[in-house]
Amino acid sequence: MQSTIKPLSANVMFNKSLILFAPFFLLLAIDAHADKANELKSVTPALTVTLTHAQQTVLPLKIAANGNIAAWQEAIIGSEANGLRLTNVLVNVGDVVKKGELLADFSAESIIAELNQAKASLMEAEAQGKEAINNADRARTLQNTGAMSNQQIDQYTTAADTAKARIEVAKAAVATQQIRLKNTKIVAPDSGIISSRSATVGAVVGTGNELFRLIRQEKLEWRAEVISSDLPKIKVSMQANITAADGSTFKGKVRKVSPTVDMQTRNTIIYVDLPTSNTAKAGMFAKGEFVMGQSSTLTVTQQTLVMRDGFTYVFAIKTDHGKQIAKQIKVQTGRRIGNLVEIISGITPQQMLVATGGAFLSDNDLVKVVTETRLLATPANSTKQ
Repeated sequence: MQSTIKPLSANVMFNKSLILFAPFFLLLAIDAHADKANELKSVTPALTVTLTHAQQTVLPLKIAANGNIAAWQEAIIGSEANGLRLTNVLVNVGDVVKKGELLADFSAESIIAELNQAKASLMEAEAQGKEAINNADRARTLQNTGAMSNQQIDQYTTAADTAKARIEVAKAAVATQQIRLKNTKIVAPDSGIISSRSATVGAVVGTGNELFRLIRQEKLEWRAEVISSDLPKIKVSMQANITAADGSTFKGKVRKVSPTVDMQTRNTIIYVDLPTSNTAKAGMFAKGEFVMGQSSTLTVTQQTLVMRDGFTYVFAIKTDHGKQIAKQIKVQTGRRIGNLVEIISGITPQQMLVATGGAFLSDNDLVKVVTETRLLATPANSTKQ
């Protein structure tokens, strides 16, 4: 029996071809859709931004420094009396005193007694001396008469000279006791403020023991440390703006520059006189700046800068075929005054920069520019050029 095979119809073969090539057409459709999405994405701005540009601004030239506030000069007031008891202490820490003001005194009974004894000895020496001097004068009148020998006359003259010497010794003893009596009164050697007190009523104090410390004339100074490379820039009478740890501010003047540099830190001490103030205290930490003048420089606002990986960048706008593209540029910054930051290198005044929001951008991102803005802040003492 002969079998017959019927050929497949054209429709059946076409349908089978569609089934075979369906995945291929599906992939083509997916790729086309992705390309279209990428194209749409590439023309969609990553961020809407406003523009600004760097400006020339006059900024002050300053040298920053840190240091401590200390007494201009501190006087140590000690005891010159030995073995005497303190009977009165009239001042305490923080008291303002004037030169010569009584601070404390010692018991003076024993010294008064010794002074009276010395005065009595002086009176005795003066009486004996007067007699010896009169005898010497009478002996000299008889020198040419032969009534007395030259040896006797010399004896009277020597006795008179000895009596004079004893009088001087007695006077010195009286003066010594008077000085000791004076030393029982502790007085301020200069005007100022008491910064320390170790004197205690009833204590028996030896010679040289410290009783008080006095900040002379209430004057304080700021001892600022600066690096040796900045030393030639600082001159005597230069102004310094100082901020203490409590936030109070002062204006001082450079009084002296230390003649030596510390071999360990390579820093130099600058002594700055401070005005009288109720807030500055000796021992307080303070930071400050030495004002050297001013200079014109390129500045941008703080919001324009972007910090990444330890470097500072700005985003400049570049136009490419009608599209606005953000280009990331590394810059070197310098002085900071208020909201302004000095740009040492990296950009020019003509470049248009992204004013804010640079942290949300990447290099070559497409952006939409809304409007241009100016610098948001300028220091009060600056002038634009």
